[in-house]
Amino acid sequence: MDLGVVRAGPVTGLSRGTTLAEVNWLELIGWAGSAVLVGSLLQTRILRLRALNLVGCVVLIGYNAAIPVWPMVGLNVVLAAINVWYLRDLLATRHDEAVYEVVEVGVDDQFLAHTLRVHAADIARFNPGFTWRREGRQSAFLVVKADEVVGVVLAHAEPGGVAQVDLDYVTQRFRDFTPGEFVYRRSRLFTNQGFRRVVSPPGMVAPYYHRLGFRRQGDAYVLDLPAAA
Repeated sequence: MDLGVVRAGPVTGLSRGTTLAEVNWLELIGWAGSAVLVGSLLQTRILRLRALNLVGCVVLIGYNAAIPVWPMVGLNVVLAAINVWYLRDLLATRHDEAVYEVVEVGVDDQFLAHTLRVHAADIARFNPGFTWRREGRQSAFLVVKADEVVGVVLAHAEPGGVAQVDLDYVTQRFRDFTPGEFVYRRSRLFTNQGFRRVVSPPGMVAPYYHRLGFRRQGDAYVLDLPAAA
């Protein structure tokens, strides 16, 4: 009798010829896939959630096929396909101006104040030096997707036609995207107000401006604007 072989039976559900070592490895793979799946559901970033969920589904497809438990294989195949569909849509529209809209609001707008208050702790993490002082010539923009706010850009005027950005913030769900780019891509939002240059916020954590045509100048990034029409 071969003691190194687990026979198929009603208790284990394992195929004939599966060794104990293989069972242990399969269990580790199954637990790993489950852990990734659970971890994905704890993500606040929608893109990361979908990507991790897809990885967990793929691992569990392999695990359940090896056992085999075909209903679970089918379930995870369907979930993987759903994740691929949503990932494709998210990646295809991440730079689409038809999906994200920039709305200019007044600096005393109550909804703007509410947004800044709700996200105050998270704003402080990525813009530790941010203080919104309502003085001088200021501009405020909300980046929205349908009726959901995904980003806030605040700026004030400096001498020489410079728009100094005070805050460039993205909400947690859209942290893997750069919705602030739609403010700078539509440079007329600044040029129509007479600005000739945009300067990034001081001390911002993980800036992304090098991907938007800004040039590095000391500790900041600078975007030279075209002349107003």
